[in-house]
Amino acid sequence: MKLPVVSLLLVLAGAAVAADVSGKWTASFETQIGTQNYTYEFKVDGQKLTGTAKSMNGETKITDGKVVGDEITFVENLNFQDMMLMITYKGKISGDEIKFTRDVAGIAMEELVAKRVK
Repeated sequence: MKLPVVSLLLVLAGAAVAADVSGKWTASFETQIGTQNYTYEFKVDGQKLTGTAKSMNGETKITDGKVVGDEITFVENLNFQDMMLMITYKGKISGDEIKFTRDVAGIAMEELVAKRVK
């Protein structure tokens, strides 16, 4: 009777461990202003995510980043044509791909897939 409980606890504990997304990721996707090419540099410490997001509009630090299990969230505060845009990312990690939805300052919702650079 104790074995199933221990097995369940091990499975649940494993689900809470953050996926290792540390490293470089790239994405190319269509937006209202044309094709965007991004390079993300992620660093994970426990569940905390830091790093940078780089595009043709410059490089910004990632803030409010978190990785819990296979879920990833962060904010990119982009200076676009002298206007600050808060871009909120939510994603699901699957191996060497992350499927993101990003909310661009409440103006647009965009979907993209980032792939790990090997």
